[in-house]
Amino acid sequence: MTTTTIEPVRTQVRVNASPERAFQAFTDMSAWWPLDSHHIGEAAAAEAVIERRDGGRWYERGDDGTECEWGRVLVYEPPARLVLVWQIGADWKHHPELHTEVEVTFTPDGDGTLVALEHRDLEAFGDAGPSMRETFGSPGGWSGLLERFAANL
Repeated sequence: MTTTTIEPVRTQVRVNASPERAFQAFTDMSAWWPLDSHHIGEAAAAEAVIERRDGGRWYERGDDGTECEWGRVLVYEPPARLVLVWQIGADWKHHPELHTEVEVTFTPDGDGTLVALEHRDLEAFGDAGPSMRETFGSPGGWSGLLERFAANL
C-alpha cells in the first residue's frame, strides 16, 4: 500500500510580546479561541483548555460542564515550543486513534516574537486528508486563528 504525503499546513504571525508572554497567551486558549464557532461538543463551549505539561489533555468544556477531547500535549517546552496531538477527525468528532501534530514555535524577533504553526501528518485522515488540509489552510483555519490570537494578545 502506498501512502501519499500531504504537505503540512504552515502559517505564522509576528506579535509584539516576548516569547514568554506569547507562549503563555497561546496556551490560555479561551482568551482568543472562537468558542462560538470552533467547538465539537453538543453544548455551547465555555472554554478551551491546554493542560500545561507533557502528556496533558487538550479539550473543550461546555457551558453545561461536559468535556470533549481534542487531543493531548505531546511536547510542552515554554517559552519556545508546544506540540499538540490533534485527534479530531473529518467528521469533527474525537478519534483517540487519530494522530496529527500541531507544532507551535515562539522565536524572538527584535522586540517581539515570531509565532509559527505547522499542522502535519495529515495523511492520517486517509481519503479526507486533502480536504482537511484545505480546511486547515483556509482563512477559517490556522491562519485566521493565529491572526485572532495576535489581535487578542
